[in-house]
Amino acid sequence: MVLGVVLLLVSWQVAVDGPLLGLDRWARHAVRETRHTLHSTPLNHLGKAFSDLGGGSVAVPVLLLGAAVAARREFRAGFARWWLPVPVAVLTAGLIPLLVVPAKAWFARPGPFGLPLAADQWGWYPSGHTATATLGYGVAALLLARTAGPRSRRVLAAGTALLVAGVGLGLVWSDYHWLLDVVASWCLGGLLLWALARWPLTARPGARRPPRPGD
Repeated sequence: MVLGVVLLLVSWQVAVDGPLLGLDRWARHAVRETRHTLHSTPLNHLGKAFSDLGGGSVAVPVLLLGAAVAARREFRAGFARWWLPVPVAVLTAGLIPLLVVPAKAWFARPGPFGLPLAADQWGWYPSGHTATATLGYGVAALLLARTAGPRSRRVLAAGTALLVAGVGLGLVWSDYHWLLDVVASWCLGGLLLWALARWPLTARPGARRPPRPGD
């Protein structure tokens, strides 16, 4: 509910150019001042590297690889529907642009530099890289968690959260996105992951029934 309310509030403010967008301007100014004060080339490179991890050329292959590994582990563990991780991953990869691209085109929000959108640009809201990272790495972690123990699931959850946070913060640090672009995609991805985690396809299914004599 909280994620949904925040997503709706931010989207409304972006649509009407509301006062909440002052948070974006404050964050951009603070980041630029900090970047100028530190003048750290390694930190700037780190921000760009994290930003790049949100690209489809990185996150989608990781998602598909994670699904393949999950399917193999489930097959070896005797899960009845061991093949499900692969179609779930493929559907997720196709869903990301279907959610993000129409929203970008509808809101048509200029980027942090304030330049008007070119004819071939969709807009900056919500952040496509953040959504891709949240859903790509998040769904991969959910699928791998089906055969993981409690400690491994905690490590997967923490690692994925840190990675997704790094992508979003890297985008803001590098002036690729407004802060609220990133927050909206975190909320959107979080809502979908919450729903998927409660869907039978990503629950821990039962193992195959061992064959009985005469089967």
